[in-house]
Amino acid sequence: MQKTIETIRGNGDGVTYEFPVLRIAGSAPDAPKAYIQAALHSDELPGVVAIDVLMPKLRKAEAEGRVRGDLTIVPRANPVGRAQQFFGAAQGRYHLGSRTNFNRDFPRLDRPDAKLLPGDDKPLNADDRLKARLIKLSLGHEIVLDLHCDDEGLPYLYIQSDLWPAMADCAACMGVDAVVLWSDESGASFDEASLRPYLKLPAEEAKLERRVVTTVEYRGILDVETRFAEADAEGIYRLLVARGVIEDKSVETPKAFKGEIVPIDYIDMMPAPAAGAILYDVKPGDRVKAGQRLATIVSAPGEEGGRVEVLAPQDGFILTRRATRATRAGDDLVKLAGVARSADARSGALEQ
Repeated sequence: MQKTIETIRGNGDGVTYEFPVLRIAGSAPDAPKAYIQAALHSDELPGVVAIDVLMPKLRKAEAEGRVRGDLTIVPRANPVGRAQQFFGAAQGRYHLGSRTNFNRDFPRLDRPDAKLLPGDDKPLNADDRLKARLIKLSLGHEIVLDLHCDDEGLPYLYIQSDLWPAMADCAACMGVDAVVLWSDESGASFDEASLRPYLKLPAEEAKLERRVVTTVEYRGILDVETRFAEADAEGIYRLLVARGVIEDKSVETPKAFKGEIVPIDYIDMMPAPAAGAILYDVKPGDRVKAGQRLATIVSAPGEEGGRVEVLAPQDGFILTRRATRATRAGDDLVKLAGVARSADARSGALEQ
């Protein structure tokens, strides 16, 4: 295994950011290459600990000559966000300087050519330099996994519809409960920007059936536990075996995905009708019926009429809910995966 350090120039004199990159060389030039990164939203740690459990498996495979395809792994992909602290609380979702989500506005290339990316000499904010660097690191890999987590939720994948159902084995191997299929632009998120150059190529060059590009949502932000890390690492390892990056005859690699498949426009985000405290009636994984109460907002405590109920607009199941119990009016409360198109269907990314 080789370890290198990437350096990102900051916005001011004397400010730089660093993050390690781990590489394992494969023995078969024709084998798929895999890129795995975690903590693009720097305070999301389930993927970080999954990589920590995964690495001994990969080092063992390397020592035994079973690594066929090149592996590039970035355990903590966002040193800029990791440096952002506000009164001791991590601020890992948005760059405080540009006010932009760290998983939006990645460079969108028309072909997989690193020369099209802005160089370090360009006058960019640090978050934009970081985004260009991460795209550069991921280019040339057939498998690209971006490990995230939600507030509180089931484990699920975002998959571009052009890659489905060819990626059903990925979802099965990783043991997720659901797949959300999207097709429109997604705010130039990392997975969209990683896949875009290949969608522009002729089919015989793109070889979409070989590609695994996905945002992985590992449950909730507090689900940083050994049992989850071990299960998630095993799921990634199974995927690498199934796709021929790692050779391991002892590993069973299922191909049929038995979880839920939900078009992104079937998801209701359920905005809060008032500000206040959230009393949830449902949790991730619960099945609900149209008209069923999902939550109550206590907007005027102790007063008559001080509670507002939030009802399900359609049948479905709860994919995620908020981790905090305070809400502003209009904040999203849950992701309800419905059985039909949402009346408030959102094109592109579900959240900012």
